[in-house]
Amino acid sequence: MKLYYSPGACSLSPHIVAIEAGIPLTLEKVDGKAKRTEHGADFWQINPKGYVPVLALDSGEVLTEGPAIVQYLADQKPASGLAPANGTPARYRLQEMLGYINSEIHKSYSPLFKPDTPEATRAERKEYLKRRYQFIEDVLAKQPFLLGDAFTAADAYLFTVTNWAKPVELDLSGFPALLAFQQRVAERPAVQAALEAEGLRKKTA
Repeated sequence: MKLYYSPGACSLSPHIVAIEAGIPLTLEKVDGKAKRTEHGADFWQINPKGYVPVLALDSGEVLTEGPAIVQYLADQKPASGLAPANGTPARYRLQEMLGYINSEIHKSYSPLFKPDTPEATRAERKEYLKRRYQFIEDVLAKQPFLLGDAFTAADAYLFTVTNWAKPVELDLSGFPALLAFQQRVAERPAVQAALEAEGLRKKTA
């Protein structure tokens, strides 16, 4: 399988999940502005939506949308525990959390990356994000990961999007449980390996 990614983008989430699950992936970097892959392919032809992540399956099909991709990857290795079994209440809790991160947190960052976003809009989005992070803070104040004691695909997604706070100057100092979570996840070997592979962390000897 091949993962089309952009360093530090939301594609980092399935990258982490794949490494956690022990699934080998071929990586192909995408220039998000030029819409070209590192091998010169027209990315619009790979994903008409125009954004990462894209998982190219061995069958020749492609799968898009991070929450779908991480569940697909986790289901390839059920013993990894990255996604509870399909049809169980725990699986719906995972989907509930993935949906919340996707709609309430991930997309709320988008205007903050655009240089022409008005300051009033920028301020409103930051306040909105803080309100949405409060729910996450309350969850993480009670347990180490979003679904309890075990790391899941939802944690990989939360870690990825929350890493965007620093470049957009979103102050998360009022969320100590969230910051502790970010540090805890960053120390996981699979996460370090994904960051290193994407050039986001210096290689260790």
